[in-house]
Amino acid sequence: MSGPGVLPVVTIAELTRTGTLPRVVAVGGLTAVLTTIAMIGALDVRNALRTPTELRRTISQYGLGANAWIFEVAVSLLAAGSLVILAVLVHRGVTRWYSTGAIALSLWSLGLALVVAFPKQDWSLPSSSSGGIHRMASLLAFVSLPIAVLALARPWLRDSAWGGHARWTFGLGILSVIAFSPLLYAVLVHASGGTAWWRVFPIGYIERILVITEVIAVLTTGLWAIAAANRPKLITWQRGETSRSTSATSTT
Repeated sequence: MSGPGVLPVVTIAELTRTGTLPRVVAVGGLTAVLTTIAMIGALDVRNALRTPTELRRTISQYGLGANAWIFEVAVSLLAAGSLVILAVLVHRGVTRWYSTGAIALSLWSLGLALVVAFPKQDWSLPSSSSGGIHRMASLLAFVSLPIAVLALARPWLRDSAWGGHARWTFGLGILSVIAFSPLLYAVLVHASGGTAWWRVFPIGYIERILVITEVIAVLTTGLWAIAAANRPKLITWQRGETSRSTSATSTT
């Protein structure tokens, strides 16, 4: 079933039309993202059942306690999975490495990697440069992802083959921008001399809404990559065109 507002389904027939390598790689990237959801989700569910107020803290708080390794592995998987999904989209001709979307998605993964490498400031200890780098890396990731999915999807919105995937991806990019707006408002309030930005809203709740929206956007991009791996490889890519030339069915 496909059409406006309906995410195209990857059928068994599609799964057998092309070679296995791009498909396996795309599924691997999607699995990495799903594993991240399971790991962080398990921590949140446990805290919600034990101490619900803990969810008012940012997700990065997990990187400071006994569960730091879970946080680090989960975020690293998300960063790696996102890059793998991008690599498949580039390989299948959906985008190019030097396109705005590809660069922004790479920056999203870079931001996530830096979030792991530089833990959040532990305020029970003296201030450190790590906390500042962590905040900037988080901002880099949060801003880059909406730009990435919007730019990746925009040229394909009216395409007969990829329009469904593109519209879902683009829509989630818009939702990500909306989800980011409370954080932007909080920063502006702080910059104008008002309440500290992390006190304007329950920052942990707002961040989780944003993260959920952005990770779902990555998942839809992953589904697009799987679908692209099951179709003939595109041999031309020209921004603004709604029809693309394809090669004979690829076996790689």
